[in-house]
Amino acid sequence: MQTRWLRAEGPRLTAPRWARVLEWDRACALNLNRALAAPYERLWLAVDRLGGFWSWAAVMVAIAYFGGALGRYCALHMLIAGGCALACYKLIKNSACRARPCVIVNGVRRCAEPLDKWSFPSGHVLHAAAFSTIASAYYPGLAVVLLPFLVLSGISRIALGLHYPSDVLAGAAIGAAIAAASLALI
Repeated sequence: MQTRWLRAEGPRLTAPRWARVLEWDRACALNLNRALAAPYERLWLAVDRLGGFWSWAAVMVAIAYFGGALGRYCALHMLIAGGCALACYKLIKNSACRARPCVIVNGVRRCAEPLDKWSFPSGHVLHAAAFSTIASAYYPGLAVVLLPFLVLSGISRIALGLHYPSDVLAGAAIGAAIAAASLALI
């Protein structure tokens, strides 16, 4: 089942209350891509690569190795929450089926190869929010590095032409909610 309001494919969108929101979303995606992609493309590509699985796995290993018993518990917590985040991400992404802005918004330039064809929600940001929230709960000093990276990750997804601002905001909200729920359970 596809969610109609998430399908930003022009004339098929019929819900008037969402029309303005989606138009703002498209305009922001286009304007941020135009303003930020070319001059800072290397930065956004580096942030994109750093936001991938292997970088977060390295963070978990470092926390487990250098953080003592609490570090091992934190890394395990991040790993389990990451699995839950991945399941939610796949379920939502395959239900929403929202095309990426680089595919349907004229003028948006794709600067990186997407992992799949759908944009909603941003998986990079979803996982960055979940992992950053959990790691910062165990080690508050890490927030100084992780929260700015989360913001850069969100900007990079839009600048690279792969996501709309609503994809990024939804990814951050879902990731933070998963992390908060997992922290409440311990």
